[in-house]
Amino acid sequence: MRRIDLVGEATGESETDAASGLLALVMTVVELLVEAMEKEAIRRMGSGVLNPEEIERLGTRLLAIEDEIEVIKEREGIDNDVDELRTELNGLLSEGIEQVYNDHHEGIER
Repeated sequence: MRRIDLVGEATGESETDAASGLLALVMTVVELLVEAMEKEAIRRMGSGVLNPEEIERLGTRLLAIEDEIEVIKEREGIDNDVDELRTELNGLLSEGIEQVYNDHHEGIER
């Protein structure tokens, strides 16, 4: 199993590196949750469940969350760490999907 490096750039202080890596992980998870919320909002808008006021309020809140995420990443200097972690997570997800697909098709061929 492949491991993801959460330490990030070495600063000479392992405690700081660990905190930075953990914060990058948390921010990555928050970004993924916001993306899921955005997709759900789009789905609800398309289905007509939300009225115009709800759509406006939801859009405003999602934008505020995204802005705050960017402020935190910039302030903590973890923007690149979050991007790298997301890339690694995407790679792991792709590998996992491919493995499940291959396992499924091997089972069919037997």
